Amino acid sequence: MAPAGTGEGVSTASLAWAIIMSAFAAFGGILYGYDTGTISGVIAMTDWLDTFGTVDTTGSLGTYLKTSNKSLVVSILSAGTFFGALFAYPMGDMLGRKWGIVTSCTVFALGVGLQLDTEWATFIVGRFIAGLGVGLISCLVPMYQSECAPKNIRGLIVGLYQLAITIGALLAAIVLNATKDFDDHSAWRIPIAIQFAWAFVLGGGMVLLPESPRYLMYKGRVDAARVALSRLTNQPADSEAVQAECHEIDLAIKAEQAIGTSTYIDCFRNGEYKNGLRTWTGIMLQGWQQLTGINFIFYYGTTFFASAGINNPFIITIITDVVNTAMTIVGVQLIDRVGRRRLLLIGAAGMLVCEYIVAIVGVTVGEATSTGAVNLAAQRVLIAFVCFYIAFFAISWGPVAWVITGEIFSLNLRAKSMSLAVASNWLWNFGIGYATPYLVDKSTKGQPNGVATASLGVKVFFVWGSTCVGCLIFTYFFIPETKGLSLEQIDLLYKNSTIRGSEKYRKRMLMANETYTAKSEADHVEDHPTDSEAEQKV
Repeated sequence: MAPAGTGEGVSTASLAWAIIMSAFAAFGGILYGYDTGTISGVIAMTDWLDTFGTVDTTGSLGTYLKTSNKSLVVSILSAGTFFGALFAYPMGDMLGRKWGIVTSCTVFALGVGLQLDTEWATFIVGRFIAGLGVGLISCLVPMYQSECAPKNIRGLIVGLYQLAITIGALLAAIVLNATKDFDDHSAWRIPIAIQFAWAFVLGGGMVLLPESPRYLMYKGRVDAARVALSRLTNQPADSEAVQAECHEIDLAIKAEQAIGTSTYIDCFRNGEYKNGLRTWTGIMLQGWQQLTGINFIFYYGTTFFASAGINNPFIITIITDVVNTAMTIVGVQLIDRVGRRRLLLIGAAGMLVCEYIVAIVGVTVGEATSTGAVNLAAQRVLIAFVCFYIAFFAISWGPVAWVITGEIFSLNLRAKSMSLAVASNWLWNFGIGYATPYLVDKSTKGQPNGVATASLGVKVFFVWGSTCVGCLIFTYFFIPETKGLSLEQIDLLYKNSTIRGSEKYRKRMLMANETYTAKSEADHVEDHPTDSEAEQKV
């Protein structure tokens, strides 16, 4: 049995149930990853271009997608997810984490249905509505996982969300490769329609799972919280372990509520628990994750590899997705061993080196000659270091950003602060998704319907490499080490420690079993000493 008030909440016998219940919610990652991975191949399909593209009357380009339309169709989902993430707060606090996810699946399914239409406006509206569902899910799922998972494997459990994202993207690449040569609408409708299955499995499965006990305690539903916690721990609701965990959560809630109300303004106030610092950390962390440039590969990878002269870019896309999935499996196992802060530092350093190498090779020997000939050795180096770059992201900034976002906020502000952080992710996602074609594509200025662009091509990796320098600096100054701490202990860490001193304080906290319960008992003993203790003081 765990010591009273440690926040572990599970015994060895119940660990399997805790993993199953918490990890199942990660299925939302498959929905998210598959959806974002689908558009990269869909916009390169012949039938889709014939349906939604523009016919070049000069005959030199055939049927193509305007740069403005390419930006819109890729990024409009991220615009929807931005608003979906913001709506996650009222939905998550009013309906709960569990029923909020179920409702989000319904919204997503509506958007998927609209994308099966052949009208451009309907397709775009469908992408936006699907984005609303994805945004809601991307916030509520890690929130649910963080509040239900045992602290000693919380990094693994929440990291499974990122693993599910990579599996979703891999499945999308496989399905796209299987249907790309179909000569009718089924080439792109089948990959899109498969998303109904993901929404049904996630929504239907969540109906069977318990509500977050921390959410129920926050709402004052103590008996329901004990029942939910008993399901997660596989112990009776009136057992000592369940009672101790509920007591620890209750003390943390009361300590936070004693400070005052919980409004959006409170998210940015730096009081005793440094909520302002925590909110800005989450917002900036999600922004920096996008600025690593990873979604450039997953949104535009197929068209980018094709423009670089690489044969069968669909296969290369599958290879990069396999690397992403395999290394995420490695990464989620390292989170609770190596630590959050250290992994982010390692990942940022590795990514910036790989991206600079890709950029340097690309601009020196990787570009095609005037006759169209390509340097095969340079292409192999380019592909290899893109894969290394993805590997460093997969073991660090991919899963760890979601883990930290799910655990650093205090309970009374978690829904609000997390919705702001995830909205930041999608805002940057939208901006990068919309701007990338204007940065990378060759300029068509002077041609019919031409558009002026920066024509960076592979030089864009100089930009991503430089932003990874920013990721490195941000991590060093703003990300604390929270490995092995309960959510309530993280509150104490922010209250009593600095960021760079967090590792030392974390170790001391774990050795001394410093918790709200232990502190409360110590204060009680100090205020009400026993007769022998009183005599010793005298």
